[in-house]
Amino acid sequence: MSKINIDLDDNLVEYIKEKCDRNIESDVETIIKTALEEKNIDVENVSISISAVDKETIHKINKEYRNVDRPTDVLSFPIFEREEINSMATLDNNKKVKEMELGDIIICIDVLQEHAVEYQTGILREMLYMITHGVCHLLGYDHEIEEEKREMRALEEKILNKIGVGEVNGK
Repeated sequence: MSKINIDLDDNLVEYIKEKCDRNIESDVETIIKTALEEKNIDVENVSISISAVDKETIHKINKEYRNVDRPTDVLSFPIFEREEINSMATLDNNKKVKEMELGDIIICIDVLQEHAVEYQTGILREMLYMITHGVCHLLGYDHEIEEEKREMRALEEKILNKIGVGEVNGK
């Protein structure tokens, strides 16, 4: 993979720098690279957008797009359907996707803070978990069926361990 284009909300970057004294941009690159490798997608250029909103905004978006009338921690809006993503996965190294826009991830910092306290995971781990979770959704992973949930959770933990913020208190 030659290039990852990340449109990362400056508010998220500054928030993590302020709270955790860490630059998450390289973490986000590692998350994306690892998820694509696990999905077995070879791509030259990949793009993703990650933004932050408040609780009221994510509540409205959740209601509008998912018909769920409550705030949530993270929402993902993939460009491709699961079947399209799966068709890009190949064991043949001669096949390479030239450009791929994964989609958008929206994170609610208010809910992130609540979860960091509730799950005792801390702000950094919670933020990187939400980004990882969102990227997995953009790549067609889901957690509605138990078998798929186990596969997605295993990938999430593999990625989080790779960037040094693995499982905390069983979450």
